[in-house]
Amino acid sequence: MKIVKIAIHQVDLALKETYSWSTQSFDAFDSTVIIIETDSGLTGVGEICPLGPSYLPAYAEGARAGLAKIAQGLIGEDPLQLGKINQTMDALLKGHPYVKSAIDMACWDLLGKATGQPVYNLLGGLLQEKVTLFKVVSRQEPAAMAKKLMEYQQQGFRQFQMKVGANASDDIERIFAVSEVLKKGNVLAADANTGWKQHEAVRVVKAIKDVDIYIEQPCLSYEECPTVRRHSDHPFILDECMDDLRVLLRGYQDSAMDVVNLKVSRIGGLTKARQFRDLCVSLGINLTIEDSWGGEIATSALNHLAHSTPNECHFQSSAFHEYHSIKIADGGPRIQDGFMIASDKPGLGVVPDMSILGEPVAIITR
Repeated sequence: MKIVKIAIHQVDLALKETYSWSTQSFDAFDSTVIIIETDSGLTGVGEICPLGPSYLPAYAEGARAGLAKIAQGLIGEDPLQLGKINQTMDALLKGHPYVKSAIDMACWDLLGKATGQPVYNLLGGLLQEKVTLFKVVSRQEPAAMAKKLMEYQQQGFRQFQMKVGANASDDIERIFAVSEVLKKGNVLAADANTGWKQHEAVRVVKAIKDVDIYIEQPCLSYEECPTVRRHSDHPFILDECMDDLRVLLRGYQDSAMDVVNLKVSRIGGLTKARQFRDLCVSLGINLTIEDSWGGEIATSALNHLAHSTPNECHFQSSAFHEYHSIKIADGGPRIQDGFMIASDKPGLGVVPDMSILGEPVAIITR
């Protein structure tokens, strides 16, 4: 099997409601979808959706520019040879793992279709019949956030991530307000998305010392987060600073976290995310498995990775496609009572809606 064509599509993922965290707010996210065509007639799909240009070292226009840069070098390659595909991409473009994620994702889709297997079988097998979801509580006034959490609990969700990382005094008030309406047995995390300075984060964790809550990525740098942890008895989740295996091993040696947030595109795709996941499982580190953002395609990919992760090592995942007012593909994960279930069809199990994706912004052939 050989790659004969790569089409790059752009789509705005309009949100059902404004999404706010730290100092940022969005009504839509700019996503890039690629479709790889092969000489066998099979096609594979992938997606990369950075969460705006100032969240991670990634942005939507950069994804498309990078994909156009490396795509020509992939024409004629066998997409089922995932190791070689990743080596070739790394040779064509140093760094920029988020660019390569969509290509890698599409190749896994093709591998599943070529072998007649859902991707979760190829990533380790179906180790979870359904995947635990968390629901994001967007940053608002404390009373509004508490009301939103109560609504989500009524929908069957049991795990939640509330967005903080703005003014420390306001965030303390938010945490108290939301935690007061959390039902017994449910799980809450306060995610600062790197938004607090170290002194602010220390102040927050001291103020909420008696609240049953996880603290997620309080500060920008890795070094700041363990410092804050030393002032707190709360379980810690590290996210944005966990961008490769070296920092994962450093965090393990430093006892810097209890849970790691694994974002597929930040690592460079499913191939490298599986390596990261498997090392976490070997070390006994629990995982939130998600991505920066995305529609049905990116959500399906992270869902397949979560399905193939041992239940005792999987903390939670996110279903991004449920936050959108548009649907870019059929066959996306099914959501039921706070859980997510992937398609059992070959590959990722998704079929892009070309009426939504429209004409490609770039086509690469030989």
